[in-house]
Amino acid sequence: MDKIIVLLADVMVVPVLLLGLYALLTAPKERRWSIIARAIVAALTALLFAKIAAQFYQGERPFQELGVAPKASYLNNPGFPSDHSLLVFMVTAIVWASTRRKKLSLILLSLSILVGLGRIFALVHTPLDVAGGIACAVLAALIWYGPKLRQKY
Repeated sequence: MDKIIVLLADVMVVPVLLLGLYALLTAPKERRWSIIARAIVAALTALLFAKIAAQFYQGERPFQELGVAPKASYLNNPGFPSDHSLLVFMVTAIVWASTRRKKLSLILLSLSILVGLGRIFALVHTPLDVAGGIACAVLAALIWYGPKLRQKY
C-alpha cells in the first residue's frame, strides 16, 4: 500500500508535467511562445499567492502530529499550501485554457486529483493544505486566463 501512496503522491507529478509540456510544445507554432510565456507568468503568480497564503496559516504536517514517518517526500516547512497540488492543478488549468484539448485536460485533472489525494494519504498534507494549493492555482488561472477558462472552442 505504501508503494501506491508514493506513486500517487510523488511519481504522478512527472506524467502531469510531461503531458503539460507536450501540450504546450505541440501548440500551433504561431501561438506557442505566447502560450508558454503566459504559462510561466501564471505559474509564478500561483507561487506568489502560495507564499503569501503561507504567511497567514501555519499548521503541522499530519505525520508530525501523529508521530509517524511520512510516506512521501516533503520539504521541511509547515506544508500550507501544498506545492505539489498547486503545480499539478496549475498545469491542468494552463493546458485547458491554452489548448482546449478536452481529453488531455480531463486526464490531467484526474491525475491532479490523485496527486492531491496521495499527498493526504502520505500524511504530508492535510486536506486544507491541498485545497490551499488548488485555490492558489485557480486564482492565478482566473487572473491570467479568466474568460478563456469558460469559453467553448
